[in-house]
Amino acid sequence: MKRIAVVSFDLEGTLVTFDFSLAVWHEEIPRLYAQKHKLRLEEARARVEEHYDEVGDQRMEWYDVSYWFQRFGLGDYREAVERCKSLVSCYPEVPEVLESLGRQYVLIVTSSSTRDFIPHLLDGMEHHFSRVFSSTSDYRQLKTPFFYSDVCLRMGVAPSQVAHVGDSRQFDFDVPSRLGIRAFHLDRAGCHSGGNVVSSLAQLGELLGRS
Repeated sequence: MKRIAVVSFDLEGTLVTFDFSLAVWHEEIPRLYAQKHKLRLEEARARVEEHYDEVGDQRMEWYDVSYWFQRFGLGDYREAVERCKSLVSCYPEVPEVLESLGRQYVLIVTSSSTRDFIPHLLDGMEHHFSRVFSSTSDYRQLKTPFFYSDVCLRMGVAPSQVAHVGDSRQFDFDVPSRLGIRAFHLDRAGCHSGGNVVSSLAQLGELLGRS
């Protein structure tokens, strides 16, 4: 087995909390929708969330804030995103983990978040990463086998030299595992167990040391 050279991180739910995105999707967009249609906020939120459910998280449009602003006719999304950026927060262990792993591995981000969100989500952490890949913005797809294969190609490594960690069992564990990437499912709630399940990024250093 080739030694792990690159450690790849999902972004939301892995490095940073969902607070920022939740505020955009479930506060700012409904508020603007309510203003546009002269509705109560709760009614607007219910209507907006029906549209979200109609699209679903298996389509890349679900992740694209510009798509939703166009669909709802809400104008420029950038002001709404700017209003929420103070809510970006990384998980407690993240700074130390990135500092430690960055001394041993090349660190990258592989995310379904769009380029509209990524600069805000990575603010203050971007210096830890040599590359940032957005499946939705750069590839117009979700985290498919092709996406992970191309990331490996662009990093100049074999899949067996890459470790990836993220909170989606499907997109961060099942898909990369099939390519031979050493994938870890980050389950902060502790609902799952197994050798490839971690409840905190702080566990990665020891596990990668066994590679």
